[in-house]
Amino acid sequence: MAIEILYFAWVREAIGQGSERVDPPADVTTVAELVDWLALRGGGYATAFEQRERLRAAVDQAFVPLDTAIAGAREIALFPPVTGG
Repeated sequence: MAIEILYFAWVREAIGQGSERVDPPADVTTVAELVDWLALRGGGYATAFEQRERLRAAVDQAFVPLDTAIAGAREIALFPPVTGG
């Protein structure tokens, strides 16, 4: 199942791209597992995801906790906490 992953702010800067299409293995079933799988790519991915507590996610444009299932998701966004002003 291919999913469009969107990266924002320092996550995008560390990885070096704003989006990509990935096809995670079947045992990757939550946002947290997806983050772990992406971090295994090393380099900028490992850097971007080393402090998971600083990471927020949205699945199909709805904010979700990292333990949310990704089955059927078309788009997942990963970004730092959003601040208002």
